[in-house]
Amino acid sequence: MATRAPESGVAPPSGDDFEIELAPMRRRHLRHVLRIEAEVYPRPWSFSLFLSELALKTSRAYVVARYDEEVVGYAGLMMALDDAHVTTLAVDPGWHRRHIAKRLLLHLADLAIERGGAHMTLEVRVGNSEAQNLYRQFGFRPAGIRKGYYAETNEDALVMWADDITSEAYRARLAEVAERVRGTTRVVNK
Repeated sequence: MATRAPESGVAPPSGDDFEIELAPMRRRHLRHVLRIEAEVYPRPWSFSLFLSELALKTSRAYVVARYDEEVVGYAGLMMALDDAHVTTLAVDPGWHRRHIAKRLLLHLADLAIERGGAHMTLEVRVGNSEAQNLYRQFGFRPAGIRKGYYAETNEDALVMWADDITSEAYRARLAEVAERVRGTTRVVNK
């Protein structure tokens, strides 16, 4: 199956032996983040919204996934007491099926645990079964519906929760997911 070349111009490697770098999202990444955002969401977040989120360092964590210095995906987390809410997750369409979203979610789960999270939650479009299947691998289960949550497309959101993320069973689940990720992941703090 041929993979579409991403807008960034950096094509995914052909094999499984590649490295993805995860780093904190910085202002300098936003041009690339906004390009992906516009490709994957009907109503993309604005530059100013991302800036305001990045400024909330005590309650937010945003990360980019990079290959060869190019941003190929990103994700965000908001902490509210012991609940960790996945605010956003997107991968350049040319990089789908390269385990970028799994890497990002694994990292968000680690961040949630480090920051005192006991549970994780997110919303996903009711019709996005592919994303729901990914989230189920991470122990997320359906918990409710938010009618008309995605106003731009008049779609409902499925609310999903993963409980007891500090438990040994959940850590074992994360280890199983990590074992299935192709290539290597390097986390940096720059």
